[in-house]
Amino acid sequence: METKDLYKVLEVSKGASQDEIRRSYRRLARKYHPDANPGDEGAEDRFKGIQQAYEILSNPEKRREYDEGPRQFFGAGNAGQGAGGGTTGADFQNFSDLSDLFGGFGNLGDVFGQATSNRRQASPKGEDVTVSVKLKFTEALEGVTTRVGVPVEEACGDCGGSGAAPGTSPRTCPQCGGRGTQSRDQGLFALSTACSRCGGRGSIVETPCSRCRGAGKTRGVRQVKVRIPAGARDGMKVRIPGRGGGGRSGGPAGDLFVVTRVEEHPVFKRKGDDFVVSVPVSFVEAALGAEIEAPRPGGGTVRLKLPAGTQNGKQFKVRGAGAPRTRKSGPERGDLIVRVDVVVPKKLKRREREILEALSEERDENVRAELFRRVGS
Repeated sequence: METKDLYKVLEVSKGASQDEIRRSYRRLARKYHPDANPGDEGAEDRFKGIQQAYEILSNPEKRREYDEGPRQFFGAGNAGQGAGGGTTGADFQNFSDLSDLFGGFGNLGDVFGQATSNRRQASPKGEDVTVSVKLKFTEALEGVTTRVGVPVEEACGDCGGSGAAPGTSPRTCPQCGGRGTQSRDQGLFALSTACSRCGGRGSIVETPCSRCRGAGKTRGVRQVKVRIPAGARDGMKVRIPGRGGGGRSGGPAGDLFVVTRVEEHPVFKRKGDDFVVSVPVSFVEAALGAEIEAPRPGGGTVRLKLPAGTQNGKQFKVRGAGAPRTRKSGPERGDLIVRVDVVVPKKLKRREREILEALSEERDENVRAELFRRVGS
């Protein structure tokens, strides 16, 4: 490192501000840290060089001395340099930016060891489980309480989830002393990693439970009662806290998610919280106007008035006649959309034909005139 340009090591210009030097150091330290590059000796050497460069350039006095003459700076056995130019522990006590190396974590042991330690200290939560339930149209519309079979991993009944055979208990891991982590010397830092023997649990099982083979869990199917709210639509998820997979070593159970699969109705088509229904109307009713009935989801009918000259495909909205809203915001129910389907008779009686021919002569209209006018414009 004696002939290296410390500014190049930190990938900054010689006139870089302290903030620029600090930001570049953080970025490079994350990139080349040994825990992020296991087995890469080149990255480890680069990381050490980055540490040394930052210690000098982050200290205004040392930076000034270095800028006056890099070779003389290193050759003089400058205070803060150990044998071979390494940084000493005493000097590093003056390094004020250690706490914000990784954005405010205390030290590298916190960054790379804390997650493992927390997993060991807190018993792990069980897995979330997702199942589906088939519903009839009326069940989804009105709501229903049903039971679903939930395939889960639960705490073993023989060992209570410990994984140890009945009459025995897990013992403290002799390698980590129950901490679940191991410290590895990394120059100026002591890095924490998960214990290789206990996997971060802090304990080991010497005599595994015969039923679960030391896993602490068994597979099974549990029947769970679930309430499907009125107005449930296809694909909706109902969450039931704590009814998923069992936690290990006394940890909390996961959650159960029930996905609804609603059968299609032959008449009603759902659109959000609204239902759409097509109602046949004779061409006489459409032309003269009429009062008609339309079926309502869940039973019963609604009445609505067609104005004279109603066209095929015209839609009418009946407010509040749709599905109950599962989210209690706005109206309690959606709407029923009635679509008019004008029915043209396939066969006419002689008298009907005479009437229609007389009507055609009376009206003497060309209904396609507007179409061809627009084509030619």
